[in-house]
Amino acid sequence: MSHSLHHQFLRFAAVGASGTAVQYSVLWGGVEWAGISAAAASGIGYILGSVVNYLLNYFFTFKSDKGHGEAASKYFTLLGIGWCINTGLMWLLVHQLGWYYWLAQVLATGIGLVWNFAGSRWWAFKPASVTTK
Repeated sequence: MSHSLHHQFLRFAAVGASGTAVQYSVLWGGVEWAGISAAAASGIGYILGSVVNYLLNYFFTFKSDKGHGEAASKYFTLLGIGWCINTGLMWLLVHQLGWYYWLAQVLATGIGLVWNFAGSRWWAFKPASVTTK
């Protein structure tokens, strides 16, 4: 990983921690207090956390020069696929294979981190002047 790529990934991961805190709080409250399924609670938390992450990634991680219309539409398309990956993994691991929901969520979060960073860097927030080789 190049020096700037490494630093950008670290900023992305730090920003992602705030969205993850939102998601995990909703997961915990949904399962433990509201009695809803882990997959549903995780999915709701993912959506709420993604709004926090969009704003921080736009201004802090990628310092995007794109308009919000383009950046947000690409970012939330990317996150929509990420939501399917996250919620699908939670359904499979917890509700079909019987995993403990926190273990399943940590695995889904790690996979989502890689997916979301790659798509954000090379598609959603990619500067218009940069060409990919």
